[in-house]
Amino acid sequence: MFVSSFARNRNFIGLLAANTILGSAMPLLIILGGLAGLMLAPTTALATIPASIQTLAGLFAAAPFSLLMGRFGRKTGFLIGGTLAILGALIGTWAMISSSFFLLCIAHLALGAALSCFQYFRFAAAEVVSTEWQPVAISLMLTSGLIAAFVGPQVFITAKDALAPVPLAGAYAAIGVMSLVGLAPLALVRIPKVKPTAQRRLGNRFAALGVLKQGPVRTAVGIGAVSQGIMVFLMVPTPLAMIGCGFSEAVAGDVIRWHVVAMFAPSFFTGFLIKRFGSRRISTTGLVLLIMAAIAAAMGLTSVHFYGSLILLGVGWNFGFIGATTMLADAVPAEEKSVVQGVNDTVIALVSTVCAFAAGIIIAGFGWAILAVVALVVLVLALASQMFGQRQAA
Repeated sequence: MFVSSFARNRNFIGLLAANTILGSAMPLLIILGGLAGLMLAPTTALATIPASIQTLAGLFAAAPFSLLMGRFGRKTGFLIGGTLAILGALIGTWAMISSSFFLLCIAHLALGAALSCFQYFRFAAAEVVSTEWQPVAISLMLTSGLIAAFVGPQVFITAKDALAPVPLAGAYAAIGVMSLVGLAPLALVRIPKVKPTAQRRLGNRFAALGVLKQGPVRTAVGIGAVSQGIMVFLMVPTPLAMIGCGFSEAVAGDVIRWHVVAMFAPSFFTGFLIKRFGSRRISTTGLVLLIMAAIAAAMGLTSVHFYGSLILLGVGWNFGFIGATTMLADAVPAEEKSVVQGVNDTVIALVSTVCAFAAGIIIAGFGWAILAVVALVVLVLALASQMFGQRQAA
């Protein structure tokens, strides 16, 4: 019954198609950020700077995109985000042709802002279905990443030498083409804007931030930030760590492929698990799985350890991130969503940025094992805080 209901929802189908195509750039950028940086960076220590700048862009773009969508609508915001992705792809292509590390950083700045915009597809999905189906809509929207997990790396393999003899330039050009195609399904989408009350229009726009004092909102923001931050912390340096251990680019790319599969494949049933057990329990389970991922990463440097760690990391992120997103969607009134969602994604981007920069420093100075131990300590503290807060609420 629910399948036919979603299939008849033109807005949901348009959002799902656009997110699937636009999101296919994400796995490419996971691979490209480290490899292109390693190729053009003045020193090895700076190889993760493009990926870190990409994350930093999300920090500054999250809140403006949320407020822009609150004023002009989701569709306008997604069109601007897609345009930024095309621009970033063109700059990245030229950066590889001209061997410019500076232009590469600018490219990832624009691409990071675009990826920040695409994060709001999950909230848009919840706005085009009835309240009871919001967890399922959010979860199904993230299944688009499963297609991206297979399409993205395959596009990288096919396109990376398309502009030979310039390496990797073709992959950046492919991101531009995919982004252009991904804008087309938005023609199907009609999402009505939420009209603020007269009091809200006359009052301070940021009065809505008072909702952050509520326990469920703080918990949702915290779990979402930790889940995303630790995922970035372990994922970004993985290709560099594997190449440093003697693995080929193809094997490193395959690990990332299965990591992304693990991130999004559970989305087919995560929404139903949330309906059955509640968003708090599922998000807590996500933290436990992330702890297991950090333990697996610290135990060794074989391919089994890398595959196992990154797969657990993906599933843990899925449970933690979708659980936190659903918790936030349930706790925030409609007229306050644009502000609170912007703050939420800004906090997530801030934590992700710190984690991305820290990962580069730690992997260059101390190695993969220490990186995993640091992640483990942070996750244990986060889980303890979550359980303590839950006990206080009870």
